[in-house]
Amino acid sequence: MKPRTGLVLLLTLALFFGALSAFVLVPRAQHLRSLHDGVRARATLHKDGSCMLGACEVEFTADGRTVIATLPPGSGGGKQSVGAELAVRHRADDPRVVARDADTGGGGAAVAAVMSGCAALAFLTFALVATFYLTRTRKPT
Repeated sequence: MKPRTGLVLLLTLALFFGALSAFVLVPRAQHLRSLHDGVRARATLHKDGSCMLGACEVEFTADGRTVIATLPPGSGGGKQSVGAELAVRHRADDPRVVARDADTGGGGAAVAAVMSGCAALAFLTFALVATFYLTRTRKPT
């Protein structure tokens, strides 16, 4: 691999992890924290699947009507089977916006954002060190 290819790869990885942290994980943590003061309800797991991918649905009662809502991607509780009860929080004005009560602190998403941001800084640091090393060891022409 040529040195410039390695630098481009390091910078691309730094950009990817930085964008993942800034545009995906931080907004997700903020969304989960916004539901922390939402209406609490007891829900039943209606459809199981990969909760990490956002394929879990819960059924609960809000304002006297039955609501089926999808848990956001990254939710915990994927090891529970259909019919399991869990606590959820939803927006008072839109009960379809829901999250597990245990996830509303945003801690897991915040930790993932920090880890992704640290990875971005590490790859950027590696790229800067490699650039410095390459310029110092370049043969004069």
